[in-house]
Amino acid sequence: MIEKQFKTLDEQIQIFKHKGLVIKDERYAKEVLLRENYFFINGYRHLFYKSQTEKVFIPGTTFEELYSLFLFDRSFRNVLFKYLLVIENNLKSISSYQLSKKYGYKEKDYLRAKNFTQIPERQRQVNDLIKKMKRQIRINGSQHSATSHYVSNYGYIPMWILVKVLSFGVVSEMVSILKPEDQRDISNIYGIDTDDFIGYLPILANYRNLCAHEDILYENRTQKQIDNTIYHQLLNIPKEDGEYIYGKNDLFALIIIMKQMLLAEDFKNMTLELDNIIETLNYNLTSIKIDKILNQMGFPLNWKELAKIERPVYDEGK
Repeated sequence: MIEKQFKTLDEQIQIFKHKGLVIKDERYAKEVLLRENYFFINGYRHLFYKSQTEKVFIPGTTFEELYSLFLFDRSFRNVLFKYLLVIENNLKSISSYQLSKKYGYKEKDYLRAKNFTQIPERQRQVNDLIKKMKRQIRINGSQHSATSHYVSNYGYIPMWILVKVLSFGVVSEMVSILKPEDQRDISNIYGIDTDDFIGYLPILANYRNLCAHEDILYENRTQKQIDNTIYHQLLNIPKEDGEYIYGKNDLFALIIIMKQMLLAEDFKNMTLELDNIIETLNYNLTSIKIDKILNQMGFPLNWKELAKIERPVYDEGK
């Protein structure tokens, strides 16, 4: 493998020019590359290539156009992150309420192995999780204002306070190893099939971290696909070899999950914000069409209709 060597701003500009990118203002381009990092800007270039084998830009492609896709991805991340935090907070609140009501509000009561799944193969995971949560209590017992208040005044940390200092990943793992009846009580509040609900949690946690760390979002694919939903059917998403081509392990699959996890008004507002970001990119594109970007994201052209579809009433007995 050829070693990647340091390139000066001038060398970075020349690489882009050599591949056919139009750079009208080199001073502006250098400032962007210095601030944003050539590696990340470069990560968006392939959609503007004539072909993936030729790897030269479509004639007329400008640096500003390439940068607009980078900014689009950042704006999209920021909006999704905002609503993923809403989902995170909701999950923490709902799960802590349900478990405190059943097992008690002191850690000596709710952090017992018997409160979790009793499947033998998962007992190591249960014990590791309990250790992880107890470690967070020790670490944050004096450092976090809410936890220190309870430790100082009451000598314990209730679960509804503890979850505030736990990561989304830890809380998701906790829910995934609860007893089936406790998982069902939580998923029923959302009106989601329990198995689907548990499958959604690691996907949400993964995207939450991706957005927080400014990784490339728009063409991300998850290892696990989500199961078919009524929304795939109602949106008339096309199939290929019997499988839906959008909304399975792409970014639109996340949107389908968020449709089921957010309140209707929140999802509607999120859709409007995302649509504005897409329209801004569409205005800035000249060498390619917005359809190409949406396809890379796994978004059907009628994706906005998802906000108008009422969520079906979940029947636990089915």
